[in-house]
Amino acid sequence: MQLIWLRSDLRVHDNTALASAAARGPCVAVYLPSPAQWRAHDDAPCKIDFWLRNLASLGAALDALNIPLLIRPAQLWDQASQVLLRLCDELKISAVHVNEEYGLNETRRDAEVAQALRSQAIEFHSHLDQLLFKPGSVLTKTGNYFQVFSQFRKVCYNRLHFSLPSLVATPARQAPTGIASDPIPTQVEGFTLASEALRALWPAGEDEARRRLDTFVEQHLDDYQGERDFPARPGTSQISAYLVAGVVSPRQCLHAALQANQGEFESGSVGTVTWINELLWREFYKHILVGYPRVSRYRAFRPETEALAWRKAPEELEAWKQARTGLPIIDAAMRQLLETGWMHNRLRMVVAMFLTKNLLIDWREGERFFMQHLIDGDLAANNGGWQWSASTGTDSAPWFRIFNPLSQSEKFDREGLFIKRWLPELNDLDRQQVHSPNTQGGLFDRVDYPSPIVDLSESRARALSAFRDLAVRKGDD
Repeated sequence: MQLIWLRSDLRVHDNTALASAAARGPCVAVYLPSPAQWRAHDDAPCKIDFWLRNLASLGAALDALNIPLLIRPAQLWDQASQVLLRLCDELKISAVHVNEEYGLNETRRDAEVAQALRSQAIEFHSHLDQLLFKPGSVLTKTGNYFQVFSQFRKVCYNRLHFSLPSLVATPARQAPTGIASDPIPTQVEGFTLASEALRALWPAGEDEARRRLDTFVEQHLDDYQGERDFPARPGTSQISAYLVAGVVSPRQCLHAALQANQGEFESGSVGTVTWINELLWREFYKHILVGYPRVSRYRAFRPETEALAWRKAPEELEAWKQARTGLPIIDAAMRQLLETGWMHNRLRMVVAMFLTKNLLIDWREGERFFMQHLIDGDLAANNGGWQWSASTGTDSAPWFRIFNPLSQSEKFDREGLFIKRWLPELNDLDRQQVHSPNTQGGLFDRVDYPSPIVDLSESRARALSAFRDLAVRKGDD
């Protein structure tokens, strides 16, 4: 009997470990809810709710294949080896199959499980699945992990031209095992259920993931390059949560994009090329997790930036968290996050740079808050994005580049449609006033909206001074 241990790979189509297990004989699947570990990782309640809903959908799909889905709780991942050993003994399992995961804790967990199983003569097979390229296979000429995306992307493109990762066949229906599936939990300890409104925004299941992918490719992919920065427009794919949960695979995304672009990576539709680059950014940050494990330990990718003089400003931090900074584009973006579990990517950069530069608050505060609220929370992408904005990370924005929230707002939400969607108290303001109501001759007396918590010009100068001092100290070392 083969066992597939499901984690962030909640699908039956193009699932490498599932296909490998099914090809070797009768198989059974297991999922280990780990609420204490999830809390330690700051996973959002809406994300866990989404994962459990997808697990239920997957259970039905596995049932159609006569593959039982078992639930075996393991509060913390250091309990996983004992939980799995007991299950393997109970079911006379000869081999366990998993799809690779890449955080520091995930890597340690899998190494411990592999050692424990092999000590009992049980095989452990780990498969490449959530990435196009195995970490360690895309390296510089000196054998190191890339630190610059453009160089990483170039090597990836060369590899893809010669060897395109193929889709994995869906297993055929197997003979009944006589093993009954377990009920799928609808909630776990310490995580509240998502609201019906939020659930309606993020339906579960592979069919929904594929529908979103197909709709995006057919209707928006060609225009992606020009539309993706405008938060009031439907210019993005809206599949990030499904990618993080493994309800859809990067291979499926890549094949769909290439099919729409006559198989071209670097020519044809500019939108397609831009979106494939985004898939490779996701890939890049996963490789960074493996090559530079300090980023999994709340450490800056650029060690010298650990000496930055971050401010302790708890009231300003709370105002940012609660969407009451007095900067409409910032507050609208934060309300989108709080109400939907998701934020438009352009706005993730804008609000992150506002926190780390204008407020000069440690990027780790923002990274943690995002993880606690994002339905698509992913350590690699979230950490990479925050460190990019804070100028502490790989391929980071130069420290002297600081987004101005007002100019970003006027450029990417010119009519104020996004702002008014999330800040209805500003609905009566015109397109000039809505971006900065409190500088428009006392308009804030007419609307229930706070004054800005910071002067953008003065705070920019303060950030530049802090980074300049850091550069001077580095030069003295």
